[in-house]
Amino acid sequence: MIMHHVKKQLEVIAEQVEVGIKTVDLEALITEKAVLDEQINRPDFWDDSTKAQEISKSAAALGEEIKKWEAMKMDVEDLLGMLPMIHPEEAPKEAEEYMNMVDQLEEKWNILNIATFLNDKFDRRSAIVSVYCGLGGKDAQDFTQMLSRMYLRYAEKVGFTTEVLDEALGDEVGLKQMTIAIKGPFAYGYLKHENGIHRLIRMSPFNAGNTRETSFARVEVVPELQFEDHVEINTEDLRIDTYRASGAGGQHVNTTDSAVRITHVPTGAVVQCQNERSQAQNKERAMQMLQGKLQQMLHEKQAETLDDLKGDKTEIAWGHQIRTYTLHPYTLVKDHRTNYEEKNAQIVLDGGLTGMVEANIEFFNRQ
Repeated sequence: MIMHHVKKQLEVIAEQVEVGIKTVDLEALITEKAVLDEQINRPDFWDDSTKAQEISKSAAALGEEIKKWEAMKMDVEDLLGMLPMIHPEEAPKEAEEYMNMVDQLEEKWNILNIATFLNDKFDRRSAIVSVYCGLGGKDAQDFTQMLSRMYLRYAEKVGFTTEVLDEALGDEVGLKQMTIAIKGPFAYGYLKHENGIHRLIRMSPFNAGNTRETSFARVEVVPELQFEDHVEINTEDLRIDTYRASGAGGQHVNTTDSAVRITHVPTGAVVQCQNERSQAQNKERAMQMLQGKLQQMLHEKQAETLDDLKGDKTEIAWGHQIRTYTLHPYTLVKDHRTNYEEKNAQIVLDGGLTGMVEANIEFFNRQ
């Protein structure tokens, strides 16, 4: 009876894997990888090193994705093939190990299955996450630092790599702003729904009365784009400012006006970078970030050119929040779009975002 249940469990997974393979179009991914490999093998491939690096990254990411799907299909087939040899009455220990393997496979499949929902234009790309301080004084600056740490920890937990591109320290505590590159396949697809206003409710450690305070921060997530994705930008539409870098950094930080802020005047889009070694490198990285931001705006508003976009800033204050982190009088993190809740707020703030992320992906996929 137990093995009948296990067989049914495996058959359901096998059916779902087949559907998943068709959804992600594995054959098309293999073809795309072959095209990239052909380009990589050309003698002149490294003549344009920037483009070559992007193609190499894309090929590696596709290879990893293909490997995961092929391994999942093989694992299901292997376990189904082993099933007739499992006899709990005769070998209970082996049967227990086999059932653990099935449970582990199901867990791996649940994680991989989320990728079938990530088929939007830039979902496979790495992400650039910016956190900006809103209303709330010192509490808001502290909250900005808490959220930045949350995304860094989340990235570490799920196997993404990170790079802090820019940060501005708070007046006395916390941060006014931080921008992080989160690198890995589907990083943008997983994190894109973090976009919006986040609210913190807690007993403030920064006033004598230790009163209950509400503070806000804005999270912005844009895809890290490749050369072929770039949109045409009129240089006359840009305002470029340089300033002295602030915050933790290497020996070049705080010694020259190497930090760069770029504003796309027609849309009001602003990006900044300070963590590269030179002003030229910071400017180049900031332009890459601006490309991501403008492409996302075009995609979201279904616009064809930058002339179709207008600046539209949401106030970082009450009434606009997408998620609330309550630390007093009880602990709860609630997403107001999906109504998904986590009762242990500290786990979420320590990077335990998987439940929130998956609930958002499934919710917006149904819209």
